[in-house]
Amino acid sequence: MPADASPSHPGQPGQRELVLRVMPMPADANANGDIFGGWIMAQVDIAGSILPARLSRGRVTTVAVNEFVFKQPVSIGDLLSFYATVTRVGRTSITVHVEVMAERDPENLHVVKVTEANLTYVAIDLNGKPRPLTT
Repeated sequence: MPADASPSHPGQPGQRELVLRVMPMPADANANGDIFGGWIMAQVDIAGSILPARLSRGRVTTVAVNEFVFKQPVSIGDLLSFYATVTRVGRTSITVHVEVMAERDPENLHVVKVTEANLTYVAIDLNGKPRPLTT
């Protein structure tokens, strides 16, 4: 069976995958100790691009943030895990759902969903123009 046909092939539509794990630092926080929303958005954009880049076998660019919801504040020291799922594949575009989970209080560990978003990426060529996805 070719690697592309394997059920465990990363980035297949409908498969949730851990694509990024990061711990925010004090420089990423406001005066109250909450992490800036813009920092979280940047991390979601990076995480969201991983599966489209794999599936398209090349460069992708963000064309839309379709939905972005901050569910709970993120604090310095939270360990954030970013999970991505491909929800739609078009001719040149791929839409991804990203969930961000925070591991809090290592001594009494609990995990909470802090953010979720839907983003659309377009495969581009070396000139930055949309290109058809290769299958």
